[in-house]
Amino acid sequence: MAFEISSPAFPHKGSIPAKYTCDGDDISPPLVWSDVPQGTRSLALIVDDPDAPDPAAPKMTWVHWVLYNIPPNSTGLPEAVSRADLPSGTGEGINDWKRTGYGGPCPPIGRHRYFFKLYALKVVLPFTDPLTKPELLDAMEGHVLDEAVLMGTYQR
Repeated sequence: MAFEISSPAFPHKGSIPAKYTCDGDDISPPLVWSDVPQGTRSLALIVDDPDAPDPAAPKMTWVHWVLYNIPPNSTGLPEAVSRADLPSGTGEGINDWKRTGYGGPCPPIGRHRYFFKLYALKVVLPFTDPLTKPELLDAMEGHVLDEAVLMGTYQR
């Protein structure tokens, strides 16, 4: 079996419903994962958009959500997950709105791709302060057992 992440709200490479975007309720979609690799001590989730600001001329990757130290025995996250609903021990990172938590798709132009990347790590990261995506990637270096990816698209 392969390490996988999916959502009951949209298929891989499918359109993300507006309720999970700035045009709707701007809540996180439900996520489900399976077949976490043997030896995983924690999971990390990064949601980003490599097509910002314009898919025809991307200039940056916009970070929508950063989570780490998700317990490996967890099987997903519910829709509209709040800090209180996160599995015990989960750390929240800083997104590109300079805050913790989920920020949904809000593309200024064109159809953007949004990648939900789940990493299986062989360590629990020793951080309590919110990390940025670059800080998390640095901390994960050499500790990634596997990666699962769900990609959705959205256009306003």
